[in-house]
Amino acid sequence: MAKDLHLVGFRIGRETFGVPISLVHEIVRVPEITAVPEAPAFVEGVINLRGKIVSIVDLRKRFGEKEITQNKKNRILVVEVESKMVGLIVDAASEVLRMSAEQVENPPNVFEDGELNYVTGVGKLKDRLIILVELTKVLQKGELKRLGELGAMA
Repeated sequence: MAKDLHLVGFRIGRETFGVPISLVHEIVRVPEITAVPEAPAFVEGVINLRGKIVSIVDLRKRFGEKEITQNKKNRILVVEVESKMVGLIVDAASEVLRMSAEQVENPPNVFEDGELNYVTGVGKLKDRLIILVELTKVLQKGELKRLGELGAMA
């Protein structure tokens, strides 16, 4: 019997994405973010989360979203990627999705090349498609190291 996938669903633009719930520590409202000089464009800065400095990445910019609007639904997913805590700004994060392995198909070939290699599958949930992403590929090795350094600098 196949194991169910437990995902945190979040929205960027009109699309719903999912990451394994085991990687998500918490979901918080967007607080004031302290900018860090010379950070990449998609890195918003750092926040103090209960005494811990967490680097903040705007996943909307990382995914190349054209229109980014700040509103009350925006959330930060605090995730652990390769033992580093990183905050990811998304348009909305509200649901825990449960899906069986049979509901997930391999990503179309278009996702295998270059920048889009972070898509690990497409889940079918009722009449919706959920794009499954691997955070270690969204934040490449060098970026993760740099985010850790930004958090340490702050």
